[in-house]
Amino acid sequence: MLRTDLKLGVKTGYPKRVSLIRAYVDLMKLRVVELLIITTLPAMVLAEKGLPSFGLVAATLIGGTLAAGSSNAFNMVIEAETDKLMARTSKRPLVVGTVSHRQALVFASVIGVISLAIFQIFTTPLATLLTALAIFYYVVIYTILLKPNTSQNIVWGGAAGCMPVLIGWAAVTGSLTWVPVAFFMVIFFWTPPHFWALAIKYKDDYSAAGIPMLPSVSSQSSVIGQMWFHTIAMVISSTALIQLAGLPVWALCATVLLGAVFTFQLFALKESSENYDRVAAGIFHWSITYLSLLSVLLVVAQLLSA
Repeated sequence: MLRTDLKLGVKTGYPKRVSLIRAYVDLMKLRVVELLIITTLPAMVLAEKGLPSFGLVAATLIGGTLAAGSSNAFNMVIEAETDKLMARTSKRPLVVGTVSHRQALVFASVIGVISLAIFQIFTTPLATLLTALAIFYYVVIYTILLKPNTSQNIVWGGAAGCMPVLIGWAAVTGSLTWVPVAFFMVIFFWTPPHFWALAIKYKDDYSAAGIPMLPSVSSQSSVIGQMWFHTIAMVISSTALIQLAGLPVWALCATVLLGAVFTFQLFALKESSENYDRVAAGIFHWSITYLSLLSVLLVVAQLLSA
């Protein structure tokens, strides 16, 4: 209810309400969700071999956003104590007390159920099942089991972030083929160099929180070597995706060029370099650009080939 401060005559109810709404939105980590949406749409276009119906796309993207938001909210509840130890996460809603643990749990559960209901009603049973699996995998397998216990946490835990391409494909066809699996592998291998590039900047934060993220527990040479491995595997997977999807040769050439630019960024990441952190930050930002451009390329190539 709107109230007025008797001394100052200032209305304070609305700002608090807005702050609470923003806190719930922050629980969903929508900036992360954007990347999931970027990969869902091209998977649906490839599955349809054209543009799917607007209603199906809307249901899948809304349901996917709520599912990812639910996973992220559960993640924040579980990691509330460690978030207090990291400067990067010290302003999150549960840390500053904008929302309580109970409120966050209820919110995460409600939007998760709504997400599954949307998929069940408007898409296919397989898409619904895959969505439920993605939520479970991110919350239980990654957040609880992998992240605090192994430096390879983002490698295997990152599989949850690859699920939207399988979900998008399944929402259209009700089945899976090697095409979405290849797309899954592109994102699977893309995730470690993308995330480790960011983790290099915040390695001290992860050390303070006791989270064994690779850059905080391994040498620079080990981190660089593993980033190279995953990047090369990503490029190989992307070319396999183009071929399995039956896209034209120009799309294959463009995909190889994108991969070459990504790979070129790694040459500047040198052990013990004074600009090591700055170069890593550049790789992180380019990785987002790469995935966005690849997704646009897939949509354009499929629509021109239809």
